[in-house]
Amino acid sequence: MFRTALRNVLAHKARLLMTVLAVMLGVAFVSGTLVFTNTISDAYQKSSAKGFDQVDVAVRPAYQDSRGDQVGRTAGLTRAMLDKAGKVPGAASATGVVSGFTAVADQDGKPAGGDWQSAGGNYWGTKDARYPLVSGHAPHGEDEVLLDSRTAKRAGYQVGDTVRLSVDGPVLTPALAGIFTTDDGNVSAGGSLALFDTPTAQKLFGKKGTYDEIDVKAAPGTSQSALKAELDKALPSRLVETATGKQLADDQAKTIADSMSSLKQSLLVFAGIALFVGTFIIANTFTMLVAQRTRELALLRAVGASRRQVTRSVLIEAFAVGAVAGVAGLAAGIGIGAGLRSLLGSFGASVPDGPLVISPGTVVAALAVGVLITMLAAWLPGRRAAKIPPVAAMSSVHAKATTKSLVLRNTFGALFAAAGVAVVLAATSMDADSAQGPMGIGAVLLIIGVFILTPLLSRPLIAAAAPVMRAFGVSGKLARQNSVRNPRRTAATASALMIGLTLITGMTVTAGSLQAAIDKMAGSSLRADYVVSMTNGDSLSPDVAKKLAATDGVTASSPVRRAVSRIDGSSEVLTGVNGSAIGVLTHLETKQGTFEVSGSRVAVDEDTARSHGWKAGSVFTVHYEDGKRQKLTVAGVYQGNEMFREILVDNKALTPHLARPADSDVMVKTAGGASSATKDKLVKALDSNPAIKIQDKQDISNAIAKMFTLMLNMLYGLLGMAVIVAVLGVINTLAMSVFERSQEIGMLRAIGLDRRAVKRMVRLESMVISLFGGVLGIGLGVFFGWAAGELLGTKLATYELVLPWGRMALFLLLAGLVGVLAALWPARRAARLNMLAAIKAE
Repeated sequence: MFRTALRNVLAHKARLLMTVLAVMLGVAFVSGTLVFTNTISDAYQKSSAKGFDQVDVAVRPAYQDSRGDQVGRTAGLTRAMLDKAGKVPGAASATGVVSGFTAVADQDGKPAGGDWQSAGGNYWGTKDARYPLVSGHAPHGEDEVLLDSRTAKRAGYQVGDTVRLSVDGPVLTPALAGIFTTDDGNVSAGGSLALFDTPTAQKLFGKKGTYDEIDVKAAPGTSQSALKAELDKALPSRLVETATGKQLADDQAKTIADSMSSLKQSLLVFAGIALFVGTFIIANTFTMLVAQRTRELALLRAVGASRRQVTRSVLIEAFAVGAVAGVAGLAAGIGIGAGLRSLLGSFGASVPDGPLVISPGTVVAALAVGVLITMLAAWLPGRRAAKIPPVAAMSSVHAKATTKSLVLRNTFGALFAAAGVAVVLAATSMDADSAQGPMGIGAVLLIIGVFILTPLLSRPLIAAAAPVMRAFGVSGKLARQNSVRNPRRTAATASALMIGLTLITGMTVTAGSLQAAIDKMAGSSLRADYVVSMTNGDSLSPDVAKKLAATDGVTASSPVRRAVSRIDGSSEVLTGVNGSAIGVLTHLETKQGTFEVSGSRVAVDEDTARSHGWKAGSVFTVHYEDGKRQKLTVAGVYQGNEMFREILVDNKALTPHLARPADSDVMVKTAGGASSATKDKLVKALDSNPAIKIQDKQDISNAIAKMFTLMLNMLYGLLGMAVIVAVLGVINTLAMSVFERSQEIGMLRAIGLDRRAVKRMVRLESMVISLFGGVLGIGLGVFFGWAAGELLGTKLATYELVLPWGRMALFLLLAGLVGVLAALWPARRAARLNMLAAIKAE
């Protein structure tokens, strides 16, 4: 039986090629994902570990718990703590570390580093071991700065040049005192690092006289754990916490691994989809191969082979195919992993240097996935073949499925589909956070149900295409009949395409509806012409709001300041605004009272008012972060949205209680409205700051649209793998169908059907099957998009379902095109059959 199985594999090399390709693509995706994420994770871990070479023990502020009316916050480390840490037994030196955001502009005024990777810090003394100088000298005073060598080269700076940079708004122009090297992972990944002397860094980052961290170097012969124990004794445990350099490196490695884990899981989900789609192709292929060898298998049974041996022979074939596909997929996956790493560079994201990581786990996973998926898909056809009695197989009595089996299949399909719809509908009425699990389960049940019912659905849906098919004459009629001749095969082929289009359509509907909701929200709730903010999301200096307010043509402006407070024993965010201008800059629908923000009168969003039981006229006590209290009155209750959803307080009342006032953004209204000339005027007023972005409503919408477009394009690319696998399935099915119908095609040729008509028949059959899968996929995708929107609507008041008719028509057109392209080779093969040889074939 083993030799028989191998002989059958070698005898059907061409027919199994599509199956090998389908499995190989899925395996390549899996192994490529593992190679890529392991390589990136390993490079970052090694790079970050180097950053702790100069740290034996790190001292950090401990988080202070809230007590009484005080809001919990973290205190900085003092100079006294630094001095004490440097004098403990076993300490060789202690370095005070200060860090914050610093945007560096290149020679053209553009940010030299990524928005979230532009960092600043302090250079300790005249020779800091953490940052070896390549040229120049240590910085002294506010007029000097150091840059890392990568940023200096990228931005075109040399020692002595004037550098344009910004920390929280105002532009600074210090001289470049020197250039240093660093193992910082963010710098290796394309970010920038600017260093000031310690007093300047403390002043710029708002940490005057304090440090974010104290790094202690151990004396020779002192272990990290021993030094940590001494520091724990010397420093107040209530105010600080300590960690060894090894512990920090391990924690950083774990953080990197965790962050890569989410990416790995996301990519593996799409790999799983491709493999799931490939399962249909494998099952289809083996079903047809087994059907073609029915008499051969029956003869084996007649001469003594048992059912188990017949099933085992099919599984041996599957094992051989899966092993070949697994090895090929692993090789392709290694190439994909290396290619993805190189692709990051083309998007401007550098990665720390490091070798390509091909772990034993990746090799085992690739081979296991290839073999197990193939054998699992082939098991049912093999088992079905083994159950056929030898005499029945020889007389082909088994050819058609029994009425009982079809009724059973349709019953199960209806139950699964009904259960799926019921669970999805139930999930839409649940809370968004708790509904994700049930909705996922419901979606899986519905897809399974539709897959089981696809043979039943194929007849009426394909019959609906009859009027169109008649236009193609005899070829159209034959194509329609052929596509429903074997409903199970048609169903398996169409289902592969259905799954990919379901996901693509569902994501498109959801993303399009979200974009429309955000456009509506920005247009309806924001009257300001511009919103000014930091590129990295950090806070702006109050000086920015003052400069904007003084700019010619600005008629109204308001800095937005957020602060944590304590109300009724719970934390609440207060949003400080310019009370006299907020009504001109926003349009928030008032549900109760009047929209007034002045003195002790505040406006509260509906959700916050409901949670506290407030209404217009309610009075409550707020505890500010400085410990002081104030009674505030609810002047009005407004409908909140993603832009405004807190307690709005006049800045005149809030600012005196803030230790360091800072603005999340500034809203600006101008006399001439939004225009390129007005925007240029605001940019000049802020000294063309590289750290600040100025956006009008369209810019805000475009930024969000760009994010959605990028996300969708990535998803389209990932799901494209499943569609490619589905195309292979259509080709496979048609090739098998042409082989089975060789005698019939020869007869049609003999009675007058020319080669062009034969090609047209096969192409139309393929197109009908593909369009059938496309209609099912788009229908399910719209349903899932609507269901997801019902959940999003609870979080986003302006959400409403938007159906992208143009995109859906394009998807359907692409499904038809897939069918046409997939039929090229089978149609050509059918047209070139020798009619006499085909008629004589058994």
